[in-house]
Amino acid sequence: MKQTSLYLLLAFLVATVACRSGQTGSTQVPTSPAGKPYSVWMADSEMKRSPEGWMIDFRPEPKWDYTQGLFASALERVYKRTGDRTYFTYIKAFADTMITAEGKIKTYKKTDYNIDRVNPGKFLIFLHQETGQQKYKLALDELRDQMRTHPRTSEGGFWHKKIYPHQMWLDGLYMASPFLAQYGATYNEPAVFDDVAKQIILVDKYTYVKEKNLFYHGWDEKREQKWADPKTGLSPNVWGRAMGWYAMALVDALDFLPQNHPQRNEVIAITKKMAGALAQYQEPKTGLWYQVVDQGGREGNYLEGSASSMFTYFLVKASKKGYIDSGKYLPLARKAYNGILENLIRKEADGTISITQVCAVAGLGGNPYRDGTYEYYINEERRDNDPKAVSPFIMASLEFEEMGRAQASNK
Repeated sequence: MKQTSLYLLLAFLVATVACRSGQTGSTQVPTSPAGKPYSVWMADSEMKRSPEGWMIDFRPEPKWDYTQGLFASALERVYKRTGDRTYFTYIKAFADTMITAEGKIKTYKKTDYNIDRVNPGKFLIFLHQETGQQKYKLALDELRDQMRTHPRTSEGGFWHKKIYPHQMWLDGLYMASPFLAQYGATYNEPAVFDDVAKQIILVDKYTYVKEKNLFYHGWDEKREQKWADPKTGLSPNVWGRAMGWYAMALVDALDFLPQNHPQRNEVIAITKKMAGALAQYQEPKTGLWYQVVDQGGREGNYLEGSASSMFTYFLVKASKKGYIDSGKYLPLARKAYNGILENLIRKEADGTISITQVCAVAGLGGNPYRDGTYEYYINEERRDNDPKAVSPFIMASLEFEEMGRAQASNK
């Protein structure tokens, strides 16, 4: 706990000094009024709201899904930064609820070929390394095995799900690519890096529209869906969180894609393109982004919490890693983070914090049919503390707090 206390003190002192020096607005991340980092404050708040890891995403019963994995990955990072075993215990308890002694994952069925179910494999890699327990390796190997036979487009792009044939969605890139990259790096399967790069490049090829400088939500290779443009196969609109998933996939996959991989520079070029798009469509007053990214002035559109958190995480991490021009984009990331704190974070009476204005869910096709129209996206349910905003907010906060620690240690 000494390490945790030191971390909290450093983060608080750096923020307090900056605040007193008058460095606010788009150039400085504000201090937390709780006297502890926002990453810890939000993590603790969500653990209080959801005492068990399976309860994430307002679940009434245990389920193995991407949102539980997303929050577990965020807590893994908080644990690594603070050394506080509370976070490790929480995510291990979730894993132990869902994984049998034989390594079987409850509620998971490989032959569903649902790419969303693969995302939690990342925190299982961490648990296997941390504990050495074989059941975690057996479980994550099962997730890895799904992607060996997962259905693909004619060029090798993963379908989003078996029930959505011939379709690639931006969402799916985050669900599988960072996991596969981490798996390949951890367990010495270098051939997987080619597939990771391929998925990223194919989605760029088919969902990016140069005239808009944006990535559209989905693409139907067969042009069979009612939502698909008969010429391009594209869905009708640009959904913020879909772009957010893709943006996070880029920077997280690059953590593990080898420096000498022949397509690494192409992935970085797409990362630069994403950064340019976010700069172009960032709302100038708040620094946030809209639910339908390119229609900010249209009636019913709103500044959305998950996309804004994901884009902020992407911009700060990509800037720190040198993938994009930090002189240009880091101030935009800081402005966005301040915008989240000022417009979307609410302190509750019980001392917790909430993140607001979050789209609960959105997709394409299915039953009832989701047509991808503007009206569809703006009328999906909004709610507070959706994990698809909570977790990226924690990860973005950690990136800024790490910068604060580095600045403090250099003084």
